[in-house]
Amino acid sequence: MHAGRVILFVVCFGFLLAPGRAALAADDLNSVLSRLDASAAKFHSTSADVEFDTTQTEPVPDTDVLKGVEYYQRNGSAFQMGVHIATDNGQPAPKILVCCAKGSIQLYEKLLDQVTTLSKLSQYEDWFMLGFGASGKELQQKWDIVYDGSETIDGVKTAKLELTAKDPSVRKTVPKVIIWIDPDRAISMKQYFDEGQGQARTAHYTNIKVNQSLPKDAFTFKTDSKTTYVTH
Repeated sequence: MHAGRVILFVVCFGFLLAPGRAALAADDLNSVLSRLDASAAKFHSTSADVEFDTTQTEPVPDTDVLKGVEYYQRNGSAFQMGVHIATDNGQPAPKILVCCAKGSIQLYEKLLDQVTTLSKLSQYEDWFMLGFGASGKELQQKWDIVYDGSETIDGVKTAKLELTAKDPSVRKTVPKVIIWIDPDRAISMKQYFDEGQGQARTAHYTNIKVNQSLPKDAFTFKTDSKTTYVTH
């Protein structure tokens, strides 16, 4: 076969294959979202060890690593989250972040004995609900979703989903999000937030327990008469 005809054949064959591949990807995404719908209906709570890695490449390369435990609880559309940070770059740095019970976010920094309250939750809510009991329908309401195949994380076969926020204000802050989600438990094993301009955050969850009892202080913290309060 003449070289020119070979090239033309390959190009045409590629175009014939492309719709099939796109349809397959759509089927895979639809399957993942359907499995999430089913598992989210049975989801109530989770706890997990978590490592947050914050990296920047500009203007000076740097990495910050936080480690702790995260708790999550859902009751219908209502949810609570508590993150108990133990260390910052290997050094003790006890902090507790709780949200959603009163429509706000509170960060308690024990070493400073200070509580910082963020009263406007809407700009953060989409991030907190990512992959912890969220159904496929909920994800579709907030995000444009691209299925990027399967990937094994800590021995668990996950669906890798690339998300772009439909809300322009969220998209401006975080241009892209990638989650590695276990559709059969409705939980994220890993999350990546591209914040643009060389900034990124990665959350990696291990020792995950689903629908088990949570500690009484999962979403609370203790203050004293010397605690200072700041509101933003």
